[in-house]
Amino acid sequence: MRKRHGRNLSGILVLDKPQGETSNRSLQRVKRLFQAAKAGHTGSLDPLATGVLPLCFGEATKISQFLLDSDKAYRTKIKLGVKTATGDSEGEIVAEKDCSNISLQQIEKALEGFRGEIQQIPSMYSALKHQGVPLYKLARAGKTVERKTRLVTIFELTLISYEGAYVELEIHCSKGTYVRTIADDLGEQLGVGAHVTALRRTQAGPFKLNQAQTHESLEKYLEQSKSDEDFSAIDEFLIPADQAVQELPEVILPSVTADFVLQGQAVIARHLPTSGLVRLYKESIFIGIGEILEDGRVAPKRLFLS
Repeated sequence: MRKRHGRNLSGILVLDKPQGETSNRSLQRVKRLFQAAKAGHTGSLDPLATGVLPLCFGEATKISQFLLDSDKAYRTKIKLGVKTATGDSEGEIVAEKDCSNISLQQIEKALEGFRGEIQQIPSMYSALKHQGVPLYKLARAGKTVERKTRLVTIFELTLISYEGAYVELEIHCSKGTYVRTIADDLGEQLGVGAHVTALRRTQAGPFKLNQAQTHESLEKYLEQSKSDEDFSAIDEFLIPADQAVQELPEVILPSVTADFVLQGQAVIARHLPTSGLVRLYKESIFIGIGEILEDGRVAPKRLFLS
C-alpha cells in the first residue's frame, strides 16, 4: 500500500474520462493514483461523455477558472426520431416519430441556424443551479423551473455523416454550450425529435485528446515504478500550469521586481501591454497571473506560492 499522505504536486493532467463515470469520480481516482494533496477538475463532463478533462494539481488549481472559461470541441452522435427528457440516451423517452423521410439537405439547412451566436435554454438536467440547488436534482424530483436563455457561440459545426437515423457532428463552441440542447433543438426544428447517443470532448482550451491519458494507462505506468514511493512514470504527464494560459501575453520580470509582485505589490515593468491579463515570470519561473492597471503598472491577480 502506498502511503496516504498527500504529495505537493503542481501541474495539469489531461485525462481521457471514461463513459459512465462522473467527472468528480474520475478526479478522485486520479488523485489517489498520484497521491496528490490537492486536485480539482475544470468543469464537469456528463457521465455519458468521454474525452478531454483537464485535472489541476496543487498550485495549478488557481488557473482552473481559465480552463472553465475556455472554448471546447466535441464529436457527437445524435439519433433522430426519439426525444428524451434529458436530451441524451440516459433519459426517459418522451416522444418517438418516424424520421425516415428526413433528407441530408434538410439537416444541413437546419444546422445553418446553429452556427455563430445562438441562444440556448439550458436543460433541466444540467448542473446549473437554481437558488443553490442543481437543476438536475430538481428535475429528478419532478420539478421544472424557468431558465434564462444563454448566449453561446458555435465557431464551427461540421456534419460528418448521416446514416439511418444517426447524425454525427463536430462542434467547436464557447464555454457554457450544451451539446444535448443542440441535439434537442435540432430534433425540434426537423419535427421528429432527437437526442445525443455519444459525446466525446476532443479539446478543452489548449489541451487536446492526443495529450490525454486514461485511468488504465496511468495504472500501467505506475506498475512499472521501482518502488511505492516512485511516481516518476506518471509525474512526467503533468503539464506546467502556464500552458493553460498561453493566450495571455508573457511578462518576464527581474528577480527583484518579481519579489515585490510576490509580496502583493503592483510594479512598473518594461514592455507591458496596455491592458488586460498577463502571464508573470520571475526570470524563467512562472509565478502567476497579473493584471495591467490604468496607470500602466502590473498588479498580481493570482499568484503561485511555488
